[in-house]
Amino acid sequence: MTTPAPSPTRIVAVHGIGNHFGAGLTDDRTEELRVLKAAVWTEHLSKGLGVPASSIDLDFAYYADKLADGEVAQGAVDGAPLEDPLAQTMLEDLARELGLPAETAQGHAAIPLRVISSWLARRFDLAEGPLRVFLRMWCGEVAAYLRTPDAPRRTAAREEVAARIARHRPRIVIAHSLGSVVTYEALQAHPELQPELFLTLGSPLALPRVVFERLIPRPRGNDAGPHRGAPLPGGTRWVNIADPGDPVAVPPRLSRFFDGIALDLTTVVSPLFRFHHATNYLQCATTAAAVSPYLDAPA
Repeated sequence: MTTPAPSPTRIVAVHGIGNHFGAGLTDDRTEELRVLKAAVWTEHLSKGLGVPASSIDLDFAYYADKLADGEVAQGAVDGAPLEDPLAQTMLEDLARELGLPAETAQGHAAIPLRVISSWLARRFDLAEGPLRVFLRMWCGEVAAYLRTPDAPRRTAAREEVAARIARHRPRIVIAHSLGSVVTYEALQAHPELQPELFLTLGSPLALPRVVFERLIPRPRGNDAGPHRGAPLPGGTRWVNIADPGDPVAVPPRLSRFFDGIALDLTTVVSPLFRFHHATNYLQCATTAAAVSPYLDAPA
């Protein structure tokens, strides 16, 4: 008697920044691009796992278009302060969290992007040009999502992710960068959505002032101890993975700030600028170890 092959493991992937497909696309074209993204993520993940792509049934939750019309950080080509005040504040708070010396910022009412990118490039041994572009984009998209608790764009992005999870009914949800923030809020808003595993990669969920205090639900605490973020509803297992050199995944160790995290792991995904890219997180051995126990679903 032939043993039936395991059915493909259902996964929903949630992207981070820099994934907007472009303006003016038809729904059909957007869907084509979303399917292509799903195929790319499947390829990278299956490569890291060492399994055929056919063993993974991955759906790609695309929310970037919901934020595209929001205020974003522009900034001049020369690296002047960002035009969006909230994005500029987030940029400065991120830099201070990473240890920007007070003397570096002296004399600036608003610290120019070039000052911050130059300092970060030296600290992390990165190329300043790509880093400056990355910081402008990251602060702009994070500001567009977190601007206010009830912003229509925030709700739309969160509900798009929740709807994709509800349709695909995945065992695993993998969320990268800003996507971990959107997905955390989606799972909190919809406690009926209980994947077996929530895997966050390069997550800024604990980033003070920029993200942590702006979350829904808001972290709670009292005078006896620090505020802590709410655990996920239900029985979902939460695993977090961060590159120790990833300046977005700060402060390190989400479990110091959130209840209910089963594993909080650090691993070097890339020694170069691509430290924060989803590609390297998906292919790394630590991600494979977290995902592989879920690949044996019965048919």
